[in-house]
Amino acid sequence: MAKNYSSYIEIKSGLTSGEITAEGLVKGYLQQIKANAHLNVFNEVFETEALASAKDIDARISNGTAGKLAGKLAGMVIAIKDNICYKGHKVSASSKILENFTSIYSSTVVERLLAEDAIIIGRCNCDEFAMGAANENSFFGPVKNHADETRVSGGSSGGSAVAVQAGMCHAAIGTDTGGSVRQPAAFCGVIGLKPTYGRISRHGVISYASSFDQVGPLTKSVSDASLLLEILAGTDEYDSTLSQKPVPQHQDFKKDTGKKNIAYLQEALSSPGVDADVKATLTTYIEKLRADGHTVKPISFEYLEYLVPTYYILAMAEASSNLARYDGVHYGYRSPNATDLESTYKLSRSEGFGKEVKRRIMLGTFVLSAGYYDAYYAKAQKVRRLIQNKTNEILENFDFILTPTAPEPAFPLGVKEKDPVVTYLHDIFTVQASLAGMPAISLPAGNNSKGLPLGLQLLAKSFAEQELLNFSEYFLQL
Repeated sequence: MAKNYSSYIEIKSGLTSGEITAEGLVKGYLQQIKANAHLNVFNEVFETEALASAKDIDARISNGTAGKLAGKLAGMVIAIKDNICYKGHKVSASSKILENFTSIYSSTVVERLLAEDAIIIGRCNCDEFAMGAANENSFFGPVKNHADETRVSGGSSGGSAVAVQAGMCHAAIGTDTGGSVRQPAAFCGVIGLKPTYGRISRHGVISYASSFDQVGPLTKSVSDASLLLEILAGTDEYDSTLSQKPVPQHQDFKKDTGKKNIAYLQEALSSPGVDADVKATLTTYIEKLRADGHTVKPISFEYLEYLVPTYYILAMAEASSNLARYDGVHYGYRSPNATDLESTYKLSRSEGFGKEVKRRIMLGTFVLSAGYYDAYYAKAQKVRRLIQNKTNEILENFDFILTPTAPEPAFPLGVKEKDPVVTYLHDIFTVQASLAGMPAISLPAGNNSKGLPLGLQLLAKSFAEQELLNFSEYFLQL
């Protein structure tokens, strides 16, 4: 069994001293993957390739100092979500419509990981086209939570979260559109960071909603999240939406014990829709922060009830546009029952997409249609700006906004599938950062009485990842 290293610092030290080898690490993770195959975490494991990469890294480390001959991530074993392209490897976004599709190029994030000698061990199951909050919308079946196998893993990056939770890799890369890194991180007791929109390149990441999608790491330590952010972030000629702002440097990462002004949403404690254990955990941390000298004040967010509707109108509209390319003609699944061009389109899409993806495409097409564009899509864009302005206004007076990551812990498999609206409401606390384009992090905050992990979220000003990570390191030690 693989030793459970809490941070890459420990791995790097062991590799440099010769106490451990990269090959030994990979073999340990492969054992864990096989032992936990029933959790349905990986759509594909790159076993032979990962072992070959590990041997190469070991050879370079043994030939000299790790710093000179191997990259900043040498020996870090990473899993990637199955909507991130890796040249010569299959990528399906966990959808039948992309079954057996092989990517002809690598995403920028994969190229940056490989350039620093990370070892990619496989591609993780996710909600189809990253649409879901439970990882139950996958063509390959649901991912089960390692803490309780009758519970969901969270979504859409559920496979990535459980891979880290169950020790099948050291860290994982997911994508976060409305909470898809942070919510599964909370359900699985790991750290999930959504950087500011425009911080990490989306080139080679299969699109869901282009004005929201953002790549983010899932880790066991804030230090690793900081290191991965430095490697992944920065300008890229293939993504014109990227910021030119300087990238946070991992060498500047340090625990921040300075006194802060922190706001928390009072609705998180007053709403009947928030689980009692989640409320109790939030209250405990508020009291700990106050006892340590921080100013912690309740705020009311006047647009709270509009967050989820605004997000889903805009995200579904963008999804209907982005997913138009999957037509059964260019690539991917083509219905064997098609007889002409029109039936090729209709049958390939209706057979290739799952029910949740079809639901979102149809709703997105509806809100963009001639008679409803102004009533829904245009209005939602205006509300998005109000939400962003209000969030900026709060962060002019406070350093961070503290909320639960999700209103309840991981729920039982199959329970929420019957009513999609109930599932959508799981994004109530995560979509604010997505709509405003701001960085947010989900931090593990212990377990409830049933042993299910709970998570709390900190939201910061745009491009304030350094401050967010430094304070998160302190927050976890409260």
